[in-house]
Amino acid sequence: MKLIEAIIKPFKLDEVKDALVELGVQGMTVTEVKGFGRQKGHKETYRGTEYQIDFVPKIKLEVVIPDNLEQKVLETIARAAKTGSIGDGKVFVFDVNSVLRIRTGESGEGAL
Repeated sequence: MKLIEAIIKPFKLDEVKDALVELGVQGMTVTEVKGFGRQKGHKETYRGTEYQIDFVPKIKLEVVIPDNLEQKVLETIARAAKTGSIGDGKVFVFDVNSVLRIRTGESGEGAL
């Protein structure tokens, strides 16, 4: 099993979610986060005063999937989240050793 963690622009969340649901992903966790990458934030002007935004608002999306869906999920997230401009985000993949569904006691891929 794999844990896919994607950092995306907030306005792309619905597109990514809908694409993943259509692919068959059954659950996900979404968190509002702030951070920066190579762009190191950006400058904004408010009432004539310029100020630096060091941490840009982003969405962190987490899904745990069977190994055989990894490539499809990566491609789907990349396609749905892409705007072509700086700050589109990143996708990380981690191995998951075990999963336990608390309610039923199921474990492994059956618990997904």
